[in-house]
Amino acid sequence: MTEIKIEEKDSVEWAVKAFRRKVQRSGVLKELRKKRYYTKPSTAKRLKQAAARRRRRSDQRRASRAR
Repeated sequence: MTEIKIEEKDSVEWAVKAFRRKVQRSGVLKELRKKRYYTKPSTAKRLKQAAARRRRRSDQRRASRAR
């Protein structure tokens, strides 16, 4: 459970921003979106492989730029 402790001097806007940041970092929304629909194991495997390909390609691009 994500929670933010606020004091009297803290503003509501600050608390909302801090809460959103914590939720984003914890990955709760990402997991919720992922589990929203059922994906077949074969489709999940294909998506995972495509993500790995994209990561590998971007890592190679980054490495070639650094040289």
